[in-house]
Amino acid sequence: MQHPYTRLPERSFWRTAVAEPDALDITDLWTPKFTIGQDAPVVTAGSCFAAHIGRALLEEGMHWYDAELPPPGLTRAEQSARGYRRFSFRTGNIYTAAALRQWVAWALDEEKPPEEVWTEDGTSHDSSRDNSHGTFYDPYRPTVEPAGFTSPDDLLRSRDITLTAIRTALTKADVLVFTLGLTEAWHDTRTGTVLPMCPGTVRGTFDPTRHVLRNHTVAQVHSDLTSVLALARGVNSRLRMVLTVSPVPLTATATGRHALVATTHSKSVLRAAAGQLADETDDVDYFPSYEIITGFPYRAAFYEPNLRTVTPDGVAFVMRHFFQAVRGRTEPITPTATAGGEDNWCDDAVLDYYNPRPIPAAG
Repeated sequence: MQHPYTRLPERSFWRTAVAEPDALDITDLWTPKFTIGQDAPVVTAGSCFAAHIGRALLEEGMHWYDAELPPPGLTRAEQSARGYRRFSFRTGNIYTAAALRQWVAWALDEEKPPEEVWTEDGTSHDSSRDNSHGTFYDPYRPTVEPAGFTSPDDLLRSRDITLTAIRTALTKADVLVFTLGLTEAWHDTRTGTVLPMCPGTVRGTFDPTRHVLRNHTVAQVHSDLTSVLALARGVNSRLRMVLTVSPVPLTATATGRHALVATTHSKSVLRAAAGQLADETDDVDYFPSYEIITGFPYRAAFYEPNLRTVTPDGVAFVMRHFFQAVRGRTEPITPTATAGGEDNWCDDAVLDYYNPRPIPAAG
């Protein structure tokens, strides 16, 4: 009897594709929709896990396009601390599709960013009426200058540089790789904007009358990603997008749910939205970095003891799958370690500071 399952390949069945092979021998997890050439400019953005992708592209000899280069004289550590060379522009981590849409809309002059700035004591100022000097922080990039800006004008000039870099990157790129990290986001109801972190955690002051938590749905994430692609294609008709979902769990949740349940919910929403858009659109693909790290066969082997930080071996294993598929290679995929430890890049890791139970001392 003939039916749709009669002639499926081994990769279509759980037993032969997942249960029987050694976990490190599982292959063919991704078949790219389109070619990414050696010299094709690739732009990267997203959550802290995404910071590994640009470096891996460079190590592989591909063209990671960095549109906002650091000023001369900074060490590599200083560049990283100030948000350079992590992504293709100095936005800091972009955890949500809504935040990416907001940055792209600002960069392409579809919307105007607020001119509000934060001071060192956490208060807010309208920079259009404030010519004072001191220490100021960008509400939408609160960690890119750890020492702060010396004036509101300096802050806004720096943000304008980043907005120009975003526009340049989108105009020149062949591929945008975006890693989705979270669905929980704090919105500023006064300005109608989405913030990268809850005010009062990294910088700023929390105001319950204006700062509201929203847990984005599949429809919202899908809509924001669709808007990003439409806006970007307005300046670059050839742009294609590769979506991934970060395997890094939530540090904390403000929904009232257990952290494990909240993480599963968030990642499920992101995975569903990314998969739906990829299924609908020829120029959007989904790369399964989330599945490679969190999948059943790997039994959390690619996490540090905190079950949150992905190990260097895990990062390398993900990127080997990526490059094997992009290059059409057939050699075994082994998790050769590279530099890792993305918690240094995860702004939301600071939330564990507010945990009522301190982290035990080592040893």
